[in-house]
Amino acid sequence: MPNMLITGGARGIGRATAILAAERGWSVAINYASDAKAAHDTQAAVEALGQRGLALQGDVADEHQVVAMFDRACRALGRLDAVVINAGIVAPAMRLAEMDGERIRRMFAVNTIGAVFAAREAMRRMGHANGGSGSAIVFVSSKASQLGSPFEYVDYAASKGAIDTLTIGLAKEAAAEGIRVNAVRPGLIDTALHIGSGRPDRAHELGSQTPLGRPGTVDEVAAAIMWLLGPEASYTTGALLDVAGGR
Repeated sequence: MPNMLITGGARGIGRATAILAAERGWSVAINYASDAKAAHDTQAAVEALGQRGLALQGDVADEHQVVAMFDRACRALGRLDAVVINAGIVAPAMRLAEMDGERIRRMFAVNTIGAVFAAREAMRRMGHANGGSGSAIVFVSSKASQLGSPFEYVDYAASKGAIDTLTIGLAKEAAAEGIRVNAVRPGLIDTALHIGSGRPDRAHELGSQTPLGRPGTVDEVAAAIMWLLGPEASYTTGALLDVAGGR
Protein backbone atom coordinates (compact mmCIF):
# COMPACT_ATOMS: atom_id res chain seq x y z
CA MET A 1 0.00 0.00 0.00
CA PRO A 2 1.56 3.36 -1.02
CA ASN A 3 1.79 6.20 1.48
CA MET A 4 1.38 9.93 0.96
CA LEU A 5 1.83 13.08 3.04
CA ILE A 6 -0.09 16.23 2.11
CA THR A 7 0.76 19.58 3.69
CA GLY A 8 -2.33 21.70 4.11
CA GLY A 9 -4.36 18.56 3.64
CA ALA A 10 -7.41 19.35 5.75
CA ARG A 11 -9.43 21.48 3.35
CA GLY A 12 -9.81 22.50 -0.26
CA ILE A 13 -7.37 21.05 -2.76
CA GLY A 14 -5.53 19.14 -0.02
CA ARG A 15 -8.70 17.43 1.19
CA ALA A 16 -9.82 16.57 -2.34
CA THR A 17 -6.41 15.05 -3.04
CA ALA A 18 -6.47 13.03 0.18
CA ILE A 19 -9.87 11.57 -0.65
CA LEU A 20 -8.98 10.77 -4.27
CA ALA A 21 -5.73 9.17 -3.11
CA ALA A 22 -7.63 7.01 -0.63
CA GLU A 23 -10.05 5.96 -3.37
CA ARG A 24 -7.00 4.74 -5.30
CA GLY A 25 -5.56 2.77 -2.39
CA TRP A 26 -3.19 5.23 -0.71
CA SER A 27 -2.69 5.76 3.01
CA VAL A 28 -2.62 9.50 3.69
CA ALA A 29 -0.97 11.66 6.35
CA ILE A 30 -2.88 14.94 6.53
CA ASN A 31 -0.97 17.96 7.78
CA TYR A 32 -2.87 20.96 9.16
CA ALA A 33 -1.88 24.19 10.88
CA SER A 34 -4.81 24.90 13.21
CA ASP A 35 -8.13 23.48 11.99
CA ALA A 36 -8.07 20.17 13.86
CA LYS A 37 -11.74 19.47 13.16
CA ALA A 38 -11.29 19.76 9.40
CA ALA A 39 -8.18 17.56 9.54
CA HIS A 40 -9.90 14.84 11.51
CA ASP A 41 -12.94 15.03 9.21
CA THR A 42 -10.60 14.43 6.27
CA GLN A 43 -8.90 11.62 8.14
CA ALA A 44 -12.32 10.05 8.75
CA ALA A 45 -13.14 10.34 5.04
CA VAL A 46 -9.90 8.56 4.15
CA GLU A 47 -10.58 5.81 6.69
CA ALA A 48 -14.17 5.39 5.46
CA LEU A 49 -12.62 4.40 2.13
CA GLY A 50 -10.69 1.62 3.86
CA GLN A 51 -7.31 3.33 3.97
CA ARG A 52 -5.05 4.52 6.77
CA GLY A 53 -5.49 8.19 7.67
CA LEU A 54 -3.30 10.25 9.98
CA ALA A 55 -3.85 13.89 11.04
CA LEU A 56 -0.61 15.75 11.82
CA GLN A 57 -0.58 19.27 13.26
CA GLY A 58 2.32 21.46 12.24
CA ASP A 59 3.08 24.97 11.00
CA VAL A 60 5.12 24.51 7.82
CA ALA A 61 6.82 27.86 8.42
CA ASP A 62 8.52 26.35 11.49
CA GLU A 63 11.45 24.12 10.53
CA HIS A 64 11.32 22.05 13.70
CA GLN A 65 7.61 21.39 13.30
CA VAL A 66 8.14 20.27 9.70
CA VAL A 67 10.87 17.84 10.72
CA ALA A 68 8.71 16.47 13.54
CA MET A 69 5.74 16.09 11.19
CA PHE A 70 7.76 14.04 8.71
CA ASP A 71 9.23 11.94 11.52
CA ARG A 72 5.75 11.15 12.83
CA ALA A 73 4.45 10.30 9.37
CA CYS A 74 7.32 7.92 8.70
CA ARG A 75 6.98 6.24 12.09
CA ALA A 76 3.27 5.69 11.56
CA LEU A 77 3.29 4.73 7.88
CA GLY A 78 6.74 3.18 7.54
CA ARG A 79 7.78 5.13 4.46
CA LEU A 80 6.63 7.89 2.12
CA ASP A 81 6.02 7.26 -1.55
CA ALA A 82 4.67 10.70 -2.36
CA VAL A 83 4.55 14.18 -0.86
CA VAL A 84 2.10 16.87 -1.96
CA ILE A 85 3.31 20.29 -0.84
CA ASN A 86 0.07 22.24 -0.77
CA ALA A 87 0.00 24.39 2.40
CA GLY A 88 -0.47 28.03 1.53
CA ILE A 89 -2.10 31.28 2.55
CA VAL A 90 -3.43 34.39 0.89
CA ALA A 91 -4.28 37.78 2.39
CA PRO A 92 -6.72 40.64 1.68
CA ALA A 93 -6.40 42.18 -1.76
CA MET A 94 -4.36 45.39 -1.84
CA ARG A 95 -1.49 47.07 -3.65
CA LEU A 96 2.05 46.23 -2.60
CA ALA A 97 2.60 49.76 -1.27
CA GLU A 98 -0.17 49.18 1.28
CA MET A 99 1.18 45.87 2.66
CA ASP A 100 2.91 45.78 6.04
CA GLY A 101 6.04 43.79 6.79
CA GLU A 102 4.33 41.16 8.90
CA ARG A 103 1.98 40.20 6.09
CA ILE A 104 4.83 39.89 3.59
CA ARG A 105 7.03 37.91 5.96
CA ARG A 106 4.23 35.49 6.80
CA MET A 107 3.30 35.05 3.14
CA PHE A 108 6.79 33.93 2.22
CA ALA A 109 7.32 31.99 5.45
CA VAL A 110 4.35 29.73 4.72
CA ASN A 111 4.15 29.63 0.92
CA THR A 112 7.84 29.58 0.05
CA ILE A 113 10.08 28.75 3.01
CA GLY A 114 7.58 26.20 4.29
CA ALA A 115 7.55 24.53 0.90
CA VAL A 116 11.35 24.39 0.85
CA PHE A 117 11.42 22.82 4.32
CA ALA A 118 8.85 20.21 3.28
CA ALA A 119 10.68 19.42 0.06
CA ARG A 120 13.96 19.04 1.92
CA GLU A 121 12.47 16.59 4.39
CA ALA A 122 10.84 14.64 1.56
CA MET A 123 14.20 14.37 -0.22
CA ARG A 124 15.93 13.19 2.95
CA ARG A 125 13.46 10.34 3.36
CA MET A 126 12.56 9.32 -0.16
CA GLY A 127 15.85 9.31 -2.03
CA HIS A 128 17.69 6.12 -3.01
CA ALA A 129 20.89 7.31 -1.32
CA ASN A 130 19.09 7.47 2.02
CA GLY A 131 17.35 4.14 1.68
CA GLY A 132 14.11 5.64 0.39
CA SER A 133 12.08 4.01 -2.33
CA GLY A 134 11.92 7.12 -4.47
CA SER A 135 8.66 8.29 -6.04
CA ALA A 136 7.22 11.77 -6.53
CA ILE A 137 6.76 15.24 -5.11
CA VAL A 138 4.06 17.59 -6.35
CA PHE A 139 4.03 21.27 -5.42
CA VAL A 140 0.79 23.23 -5.54
CA SER A 141 1.82 26.52 -7.09
CA SER A 142 -0.63 28.96 -8.70
CA LYS A 143 -1.35 30.49 -12.08
CA ALA A 144 -0.79 33.75 -10.19
CA SER A 145 2.94 33.04 -10.44
CA GLN A 146 2.68 33.80 -14.16
CA LEU A 147 -0.05 36.45 -14.09
CA GLY A 148 1.39 38.44 -11.17
CA SER A 149 -1.92 39.31 -9.44
CA PRO A 150 -1.50 43.09 -9.76
CA PHE A 151 -3.61 45.27 -7.46
CA GLU A 152 -4.64 42.19 -5.47
CA TYR A 153 -1.74 40.20 -3.99
CA VAL A 154 1.54 40.46 -5.78
CA ASP A 155 3.20 39.06 -2.65
CA TYR A 156 1.23 35.82 -3.03
CA ALA A 157 2.08 35.65 -6.72
CA ALA A 158 5.76 36.21 -5.97
CA SER A 159 5.75 33.51 -3.29
CA LYS A 160 4.34 31.06 -5.84
CA GLY A 161 6.79 32.17 -8.52
CA ALA A 162 9.53 30.87 -6.25
CA ILE A 163 7.74 27.50 -6.15
CA ASP A 164 7.88 27.28 -9.95
CA THR A 165 11.64 27.83 -9.87
CA LEU A 166 12.06 25.36 -7.01
CA THR A 167 10.16 22.73 -9.00
CA ILE A 168 12.44 23.08 -12.02
CA GLY A 169 15.67 23.04 -10.02
CA LEU A 170 14.74 20.30 -7.59
CA ALA A 171 13.51 18.05 -10.41
CA LYS A 172 17.07 18.06 -11.79
CA GLU A 173 18.61 17.35 -8.38
CA ALA A 174 16.11 14.63 -7.53
CA ALA A 175 16.14 12.62 -10.76
CA ALA A 176 19.17 10.54 -9.82
CA GLU A 177 17.46 9.70 -6.53
CA GLY A 178 14.48 8.21 -8.35
CA ILE A 179 12.20 11.10 -7.37
CA ARG A 180 10.10 13.01 -9.88
CA VAL A 181 9.22 16.62 -8.99
CA ASN A 182 6.39 18.53 -10.63
CA ALA A 183 3.92 21.31 -9.88
CA VAL A 184 0.31 22.11 -10.62
CA ARG A 185 -0.69 25.73 -11.09
CA PRO A 186 -4.39 26.11 -10.25
CA GLY A 187 -6.24 29.14 -11.53
CA LEU A 188 -9.64 30.34 -10.34
CA ILE A 189 -10.65 27.38 -8.22
CA ASP A 190 -13.83 27.30 -6.14
CA THR A 191 -12.21 26.96 -2.73
CA ALA A 192 -12.32 28.63 0.68
CA LEU A 193 -8.84 30.07 0.09
CA HIS A 194 -10.54 33.10 -1.44
CA ILE A 195 -12.05 33.97 1.94
CA GLY A 196 -8.57 35.02 3.03
CA SER A 197 -8.43 37.55 0.19
CA GLY A 198 -11.63 39.22 1.35
CA ARG A 199 -13.40 38.13 -1.84
CA PRO A 200 -15.00 34.73 -1.10
CA ASP A 201 -16.87 34.77 -4.44
CA ARG A 202 -13.80 35.71 -6.48
CA ALA A 203 -13.57 32.40 -8.36
CA HIS A 204 -17.18 32.68 -9.51
CA GLU A 205 -16.93 36.40 -10.27
CA LEU A 206 -13.89 35.95 -12.52
CA GLY A 207 -14.34 32.37 -13.65
CA SER A 208 -16.77 33.37 -16.39
CA GLN A 209 -13.94 35.37 -17.97
CA THR A 210 -11.75 32.32 -18.56
CA PRO A 211 -11.81 30.61 -21.96
CA LEU A 212 -13.72 27.70 -20.39
CA GLY A 213 -16.20 30.14 -18.88
CA ARG A 214 -16.29 28.87 -15.32
CA PRO A 215 -14.19 28.39 -12.18
CA GLY A 216 -12.44 25.09 -11.62
CA THR A 217 -13.09 22.62 -8.83
CA VAL A 218 -10.82 21.16 -6.20
CA ASP A 219 -11.54 17.71 -7.63
CA GLU A 220 -10.15 18.77 -11.01
CA VAL A 221 -6.92 19.93 -9.37
CA ALA A 222 -6.71 16.75 -7.29
CA ALA A 223 -7.02 14.66 -10.46
CA ALA A 224 -4.07 16.51 -11.99
CA ILE A 225 -1.99 15.98 -8.84
CA MET A 226 -2.75 12.27 -8.80
CA TRP A 227 -1.80 11.96 -12.47
CA LEU A 228 1.58 13.54 -11.74
CA LEU A 229 2.09 11.14 -8.84
CA GLY A 230 1.13 8.06 -10.81
CA PRO A 231 2.86 5.73 -13.27
CA GLU A 232 1.20 7.44 -16.26
CA ALA A 233 3.51 10.41 -15.59
CA SER A 234 6.65 8.29 -15.23
CA TYR A 235 8.55 10.38 -17.82
CA THR A 236 7.33 13.72 -16.49
CA THR A 237 9.52 15.76 -14.15
CA GLY A 238 10.16 19.48 -13.82
CA ALA A 239 6.74 20.20 -15.33
CA LEU A 240 4.43 23.09 -14.44
CA LEU A 241 0.92 21.87 -15.19
CA ASP A 242 -1.68 24.65 -15.46
CA VAL A 243 -5.17 23.78 -14.23
CA ALA A 244 -6.60 27.20 -14.99
CA GLY A 245 -9.32 26.94 -17.61
CA GLY A 246 -7.05 28.42 -20.29
CA ARG A 247 -6.48 31.64 -18.38
